[in-house]
Amino acid sequence: MENYPSKYLEIAVNELSKLPGIGRKTALRLCLFLLDQPQAFTRTLGEALIRLRENIRYCEQCHNISDEAVCRICSDSFRDNSLVCIVESARDVMAIENTAQYRGIYHVLGGIISPFEGKGPSDLTLAPLLAKAESGKIKEVIFALPANMEGDTTCFYLYKKLKPFVDTFTTIARGIAIGEELEYTDELTLGRSIMNRTSYEMPLNNKN
Repeated sequence: MENYPSKYLEIAVNELSKLPGIGRKTALRLCLFLLDQPQAFTRTLGEALIRLRENIRYCEQCHNISDEAVCRICSDSFRDNSLVCIVESARDVMAIENTAQYRGIYHVLGGIISPFEGKGPSDLTLAPLLAKAESGKIKEVIFALPANMEGDTTCFYLYKKLKPFVDTFTTIARGIAIGEELEYTDELTLGRSIMNRTSYEMPLNNKN
């Protein structure tokens, strides 16, 4: 176990090492870097993180990260509000937006159905999506969820829920490798997958 010269350093290392992908050695290196910086730098960083946690909101319509009650995408009058792309997280929204190939709106589920992790439909942000579908405003749903068993299970569940209210269901083209996360997919491949999306009913029918 490391022998820290300061309890404050040890506490900071313990907290930083809780972040994903940050081990204790990396946390120590970050702490020592911060100690070498002017106090104003560390203070600004700390204040930015506090403001992030205290002020970030989630869009009432799509559950994307936002500064306002309704995010800039949902409030954009040039967006096609009848076209909804369903994603797992806000990271996926940012990945698709970076392709500049999509002009519809989104719905962020905040996760996917995963019995192994104890996550079911009640853990997803479905209420705004179902309300919008029942209002008849959605003409097409695009499934842009992970290409794995959990993602497929979630797609099928949502398909059954939304089918009475939505005419067209599509899924992004499988130019994305099975099991690959959207956020790690290059923008060109992801953009082409959005543009070349395929009917969602087709894979269901092929199973029969």
